[in-house]
Amino acid sequence: MSVTTPIPPALREWAQAIVGPLSERDVSHDRPNSRVWELTYDTGRVFAKLSPNPTSFARETRALREVAPGLEPGTVPLLRGADAHQQALLLSPVPGRLVKSLSLTPGGERALHRHAGSWLRHFHGGPGDLSVQDRKDAAAEITRAAAGADKHLERAGNLMSSEEQRTVRRYAAELGHVGPLPSAYVHGDFPPRNWLLDTDRASNAFGAVDLERARPHAVIADAVLLACGPWVGRPDLEQAFWDGYGRDLSAAEERALRCLSALDAASAIAWGVPNADREIVSRGRAALARLEVPPA
Repeated sequence: MSVTTPIPPALREWAQAIVGPLSERDVSHDRPNSRVWELTYDTGRVFAKLSPNPTSFARETRALREVAPGLEPGTVPLLRGADAHQQALLLSPVPGRLVKSLSLTPGGERALHRHAGSWLRHFHGGPGDLSVQDRKDAAAEITRAAAGADKHLERAGNLMSSEEQRTVRRYAAELGHVGPLPSAYVHGDFPPRNWLLDTDRASNAFGAVDLERARPHAVIADAVLLACGPWVGRPDLEQAFWDGYGRDLSAAEERALRCLSALDAASAIAWGVPNADREIVSRGRAALARLEVPPA
């Protein structure tokens, strides 16, 4: 059960200086590094967020300043304020309800994933939107992911079977040979838990939140948590997503998706077991079972 945490006085004072007198409600996710409060004031509401570290603060701030203003209004938070000293962000709300609270028909789920794909394509922008340094950083993310396999396996220790470890090592090695991948400024944390749907609008407008992992990376990185989650056993959702995105995956991207899914699974198990997160551990083990490499 989550514990409600009062907003820190310094954060409250900073937010009040921007919007005026307010009341607060802790709306953090049920994980140790999530610190978010909904703030209500005379003429509206905002969200105050403390980033877990300087890197996350820098990533989210850049995304909100450079990418969000170019998207359809109301589909992503807008930055009302940023305080680097506190690593604090003041964000506008995104209309709609979190999709995890909605009961959707199979057709409604397909429409949702089509909306998500379309939104993500606009968020990613075009190749010309990345600087030379961004493209170098995106390539480095793939190299870093492959090199991180040993770290995840070491952290997991005997939490992973020899078969699971072999599968992870095989895909980590393969990732280094997939070749160049299309890159973009990715969302970085794009599972349905961060999606909203505004059902009060005729178009069922789609929105997304939590940009603290946004950064230059391979386009396919934004599909990993979907491939390991809602798309399992639902190829219709995957197809709807890429229909919305507007293109199919290349052979190299399909290969990279399998590799990145294996590495994400190792990370999920290594983090989830000591933190008693059964859902993330189950996701990781199921992904490795689907990707398991037979003994040579």
